[in-house]
Amino acid sequence: MNLSILIPLLNEEESLKELYSWIIKVMQSNNYSYEIIFVDDGSTDDSWNIIESFSNENPNVKGIRFMKNFGKSQALHAGFAKAQGDVIITMDADLQDSPDEIPGLYEMITKEKFDLVSGWKKKRYDSVVAKNLPSKLFNWAARKTSGVELNDFNCGLKAYKNTVVKNIEVSGEMHRYIPVLAKNAGFNKIGEKVVIHQARKYGETKFGMERFINGFLDLITIWFLSRFGKRPMHLFGAMGSLMFIIGFLLAGYIGISKLYHMYNGMKYSLITSNPWFFIALTTMILGTQLFLAGFLGEIILRTKNNEARYKVAREVNF
Repeated sequence: MNLSILIPLLNEEESLKELYSWIIKVMQSNNYSYEIIFVDDGSTDDSWNIIESFSNENPNVKGIRFMKNFGKSQALHAGFAKAQGDVIITMDADLQDSPDEIPGLYEMITKEKFDLVSGWKKKRYDSVVAKNLPSKLFNWAARKTSGVELNDFNCGLKAYKNTVVKNIEVSGEMHRYIPVLAKNAGFNKIGEKVVIHQARKYGETKFGMERFINGFLDLITIWFLSRFGKRPMHLFGAMGSLMFIIGFLLAGYIGISKLYHMYNGMKYSLITSNPWFFIALTTMILGTQLFLAGFLGEIILRTKNNEARYKVAREVNF
């Protein structure tokens, strides 16, 4: 199978029929063998019924319905697990991503041998203050932190080799960092393609300004996990040991200083009257706690269960 088109969605009943017709037109004009996977992330409108009607008329249309809204990352994770195409294309259901971009993305994966190609909405039709400026700042921080040279991490239109999506774990709200996850998994040929950005035709955006705040927090998380996720003791153990040694040396200095003063008949005060004693004690306690945190992290890492992060209510054509 050439292509799996994966579309996570939430309450997009108005745009689904137009999007579906557009994708089918592109598939037929290029003679692709394909599947379209709609992942309904807990829609409360008529989205699922529309998806079921597509699947009844076209066996290449498949659907996954979550019991409630679990988030875009979980929707992508579920779709990636089911995708069978040699190339997987992800796109949003709001018609802001153009299906006409699919052939170009497919060629970059199959002919230019990219592992992953991310869309870049160079010209956008969003609010400059509410979206464009925060997005530019966010993308700059993501580039500097991750080392992945992309201009638009947030673009939902991306293409992947099948082996990429089968070897990455998308959880939490990490969908915007899939290129970083791919790089950390060993897929280094990551490209970018300028794509058309269309103004939203129906409804309202499901994301607000909080996505940028969450995005920065997720960026810190993914940086930490990529460096210390498999060896937490290397961070917490090192920090804990260093703090304990500093506290111990400081306490030793205070004790030796008192003994020196006593031996030479000099004036001295109680150790507990010295504020540096409490600083040393606190430093040793914090160092011990950090060391234990690293130790517990290692234990948890070795005993954790891969618990399901979402619940599927129904599937069609799988």
